[in-house]
Amino acid sequence: MGSVSKTLKSKDLPVESHLFDKLSLEQVATVLEDGLKSNFEEASVTVVECEDLTKSPWNLAAPGISGSPRLLDIGGVPYLTPHVQRHKLYDMRDYPSMTGLSKGLVIGAGAAPWPYLNRNAEMMPNLFVEEDKSISVQKTKISRTFDHDDSYATEKLPAEETRNSLLGNLFVSEGKTGKVLKINCRRRKGSTNFTNCLRESLEKGFPGLFLGLGGVFHIASGRAKVHIMPDFSPCPLHTDKDVENWLKFYEVSAPLTVLSTLVANDPGLDLRPEHSHGWGEEGQGGHYHGDTTPDMVEYTGYYSLAEEVFRVDRPGYGAHMAKHG
Repeated sequence: MGSVSKTLKSKDLPVESHLFDKLSLEQVATVLEDGLKSNFEEASVTVVECEDLTKSPWNLAAPGISGSPRLLDIGGVPYLTPHVQRHKLYDMRDYPSMTGLSKGLVIGAGAAPWPYLNRNAEMMPNLFVEEDKSISVQKTKISRTFDHDDSYATEKLPAEETRNSLLGNLFVSEGKTGKVLKINCRRRKGSTNFTNCLRESLEKGFPGLFLGLGGVFHIASGRAKVHIMPDFSPCPLHTDKDVENWLKFYEVSAPLTVLSTLVANDPGLDLRPEHSHGWGEEGQGGHYHGDTTPDMVEYTGYYSLAEEVFRVDRPGYGAHMAKHG
């Protein structure tokens, strides 16, 4: 494995940044509520003082998601195709400084550090990086498959393991409490999943405005469809269909806690429109696709408006690929 398992130096990675358009939380709440009501029997979006997100069921590595909120989109699905680029290995200790913060909470969705298991897996980043790049709180989890029977398991990473393979969509902030969007909805009547409904509501309500959200949501009841990436494919992945056939899909039961990022109206940075990974306390985990029990599903979420996005190590090819991983 040798040098292949060493993380890339952050100073050597190309970085592009772009400010999001500015709106008040109240403006966004109104638009999101209208959009959610078209897709759920009951929906409300309010601006509240965030509760302590270190407590159950949220279990974040910091109390809040406020304080210089920004999004980090690093790497991308093309680094899985047609053959995996194992050297695309990043260190999450660098993520606050990459986005201009001295320290911060890092949460979101990404690919697990393949050298840790010597295989590919999903990751739910959830850690607090201090100014000296030490990790004061590490709650990151990974979900992996087993080749012999296609079963899966979710486990917590040790404090010293902070690598991120290939791709990541992160929400980075100072982890402070503050005003946020609280979202409640239940009983889905439309065909759109929760996160895409949020994103599409922003695009419809604020056409042409570049907006980003990050946060956490909880599925209190029902079931959800997830995928978990198996080990790297021995066969080349050339098309979206190749990738879809390679992934492993599961139906998992609530309760589930899901870390989430989304953007509306990408200005041309090849940003991932939406990416959400979550876990349950009974071993569930993976990449959220949507609920499968619309009549009984119930969501509660806390989201913050991002101020700026940082696009790091953007692949120079494959922007047409669907956003898997």
